[in-house]
Amino acid sequence: MRAVVQRTRSSQVKIDDEIIAAIGPGLTVLLGVRQGDGEKDADYLIDKIVNLRIFEDDQGKMNRSLVDIGGALLLVSQFTLYADARKGRRPGFSDAEEPQRARSLVEYAVKCARDCGLQVETGQFGANMLVLIENQGPVTILLDSERII
Repeated sequence: MRAVVQRTRSSQVKIDDEIIAAIGPGLTVLLGVRQGDGEKDADYLIDKIVNLRIFEDDQGKMNRSLVDIGGALLLVSQFTLYADARKGRRPGFSDAEEPQRARSLVEYAVKCARDCGLQVETGQFGANMLVLIENQGPVTILLDSERII
């Protein structure tokens, strides 16, 4: 699994100009599922995301996690994180997991995050969404379970 983690002041997801999810301060995560990923990948990434110390403490150092600040999480599935554009001009998506299995793993990841006691909002799997992100810092961290598991 691959995640683009952004520290955000606020973010929201719209479909057809209707807001379907919104959070205040916290993290916005774009999550991609690779073929062969499993629950261990989701467990690893969610633990890393919610405990990643990228929020400032009283001294202005990035020393606090999402759990520490009681922030919210907006998790949006994004299969294009596994795009391969090395050849030609049109990206291929053969590394991305098939939709039904990817949906199941994203739902599992959301459950894991909610089990941490966090407010978790989501996009709509497979929908054409407009994701509005106020990236604060900016702080953007790339995480990948493939290199660890």
